[in-house]
Amino acid sequence: MTVSRVLRDATGFSEKTRQRVMREVERLGYVPNRLAAAFGSSGASTLVGVCVPRLTSHLFGEVLESIDRSFARLGYQTMIGSHDQSPGEEEKWLRSFLSWRPAGVLLSSKHHSSGTLELLRDAGVPVVEFWDLNTSPLDLSVGFNHFDCGHEMGQFIARKGRKAIGYLGAFRDRKTMGMERLQGFRKAAEEAGSSIRATEILNDLPGFYAGYYGTETLLNREPGLDAIYYHDDTMAIGGMAYCRDQSISVPGDIAIAGWGGHEAASIMPQRLTTTSVPTQQIGKLSAEVLVGRLRQQPVSDITVVPTRLVPGATV
Repeated sequence: MTVSRVLRDATGFSEKTRQRVMREVERLGYVPNRLAAAFGSSGASTLVGVCVPRLTSHLFGEVLESIDRSFARLGYQTMIGSHDQSPGEEEKWLRSFLSWRPAGVLLSSKHHSSGTLELLRDAGVPVVEFWDLNTSPLDLSVGFNHFDCGHEMGQFIARKGRKAIGYLGAFRDRKTMGMERLQGFRKAAEEAGSSIRATEILNDLPGFYAGYYGTETLLNREPGLDAIYYHDDTMAIGGMAYCRDQSISVPGDIAIAGWGGHEAASIMPQRLTTTSVPTQQIGKLSAEVLVGRLRQQPVSDITVVPTRLVPGATV
């Protein structure tokens, strides 16, 4: 009976007992049937689902690594999916995933379809909305405010005396976190007496090449810009490459700022001005609050994780 309880991650036994059981399990080469446990009448599921916009994003890759490592340490396994910024795709993934009777779900957005909301209500499992902070969460939220990120960068650029500012983004769905950063950035520019003279939203995914050709498009349309704020660091680095190829001085002729804290930003010939996001901390805290809820421990419904503006040398 004790062996069964240990394998189900139940309570009522000492850590010494758990370690003794797990040593014997390892010696015998026993592999528990997690599927049977998930569907059993008394077995508690140890499966947790995580859905993010893109698996190829370096930022979400770092968050997922932290989430997976944290859940493994706490005795849980993750099943990962992506939704490509589509609430409908998120709903399809969730409908399929819930058939596994998971312990909980982590979603990287606060924008959900009505079908997703209904599925979550019926499932009755803990839900963490992570990355994109939701001040009125479905259950739990861990993340930061994208509007504030944009506003802080807008203030920083305005203090440098830049008046003719552009924005370059890339979204397939206009209701994205990048748009919230743009709103905050625009507000800060207006408060400082500057203006966003040109905005280019590419029907593409963010990336180095999107930043390169998008900068060309933006400057051909509005050649008098003296600063560009980018959706993320990969696009900003692509923009720096375009400026280099066109002999445009950065930041002399034009200031460039990104977002996200990509590791490449710190090793550029000129360190990119950006906003650093604590991806590892977000992943760790997201896993911990969900498991805390499962174990009926006191946890905060809303966990704010601060970002940090990195001045760099491109503004």
